[in-house]
Amino acid sequence: MTNMAASAVAVQPPGPPLWLLAEVTYRCPLHCVFCYNPLDFAAQGKAQELPTADWLRVLREARALGAVQCGFSGGEPLERDDLEEMIAEAHRLGFYTNLLTSGVGLTAQRAAALKAAGLDHIQLSFQDSTRELNDFLSHTKTFGLKQQVGELIKANGWPMVMNVVIHRLNIDHIDRIIAMADALGAEYLELANSQYYSWAHLNRDHLLPTHDQLKRAEAITDEWRVKLADRMKLFFVAPDYHEGTPKKCMNGWGNVFLTITPDGTALPCHTAKMLPGLAFPNVQTSSVREIWQDSEGFNRFRGTGWMKEPCVSCPDKEKDLGGCRCQAFLLANDPAAADPVCPKSPHHGVVKAAVEASEAGAVPVRPLVFRDPKNSKAFVSPVGQS
Repeated sequence: MTNMAASAVAVQPPGPPLWLLAEVTYRCPLHCVFCYNPLDFAAQGKAQELPTADWLRVLREARALGAVQCGFSGGEPLERDDLEEMIAEAHRLGFYTNLLTSGVGLTAQRAAALKAAGLDHIQLSFQDSTRELNDFLSHTKTFGLKQQVGELIKANGWPMVMNVVIHRLNIDHIDRIIAMADALGAEYLELANSQYYSWAHLNRDHLLPTHDQLKRAEAITDEWRVKLADRMKLFFVAPDYHEGTPKKCMNGWGNVFLTITPDGTALPCHTAKMLPGLAFPNVQTSSVREIWQDSEGFNRFRGTGWMKEPCVSCPDKEKDLGGCRCQAFLLANDPAAADPVCPKSPHHGVVKAAVEASEAGAVPVRPLVFRDPKNSKAFVSPVGQS
């Protein structure tokens, strides 16, 4: 690409899509019980991952279409030796770049290389505020390493952004989690209550909190907001099951977000590959523009024309766009159904039953299943996610 062409790309007006999520690998040293990667990720090994040249082309095509923010995710994106090259190209194109990482593999030398490449932002995940539970939930000994990485992020002048997935096993530690983030100098902390897809759905009976736990956690978060004032921004994302109102699927199916999986499959959200009967295109055979504008996978649930009752006649249909398609499939076995978290859904009883079981302290039928290649090999089709 000539310098003139590169400049034309860099000044391209914003999308859609606005947000490109580059899931560059499913390889990951952690085995989190709430991971959103597909249950059968082990079917996609290193040999199936897009090569560097294809990722660089995807970045150029997405930027030319108007994407302005690029997140590098996985798995653990630091498993890719060419991550710095991809970030450098994204930076050159004018993307705001974000690395979503467990911290494993982020050494001082690698941090310096990422800084030189133009990386704008790192989001560091923790599983808990205690070494014991952090390491249990990830099935790895990483707590001390994560603290060192937090210090490394601060030392390199990146915004200190932390993410902790919240669920029944750690929600009662919310006070200590926020205190830990403050001690590490975090400027942003996302307390993201688990959404129940993929591995979190598989482990839902262990992870779904009670109403009282949520109320206490929100109250404690509000107290910390006052205490921290402008020092740290706290985001508390409540789970759909308890709110009783569906959310727009990724702010609208095919409206804002474009996800590219490690093998090049393009998706409107990171879990959409589970949906049956949809042919999602691949960047190895289609351009990003063709994928976004013309593909059946991206057009199937755009807008409201696909809806059926009770969504068709609902006054909120433009507000929530029927809710989450993956949740509809997982809970109603129909990706075109109303999201069962909605009280108007004929399948809402499934959600109520799950919440009531949590409230009653029901003992889960099966033990926690950790996200690892051995367990993944047991799931070779979307049937395993039902």
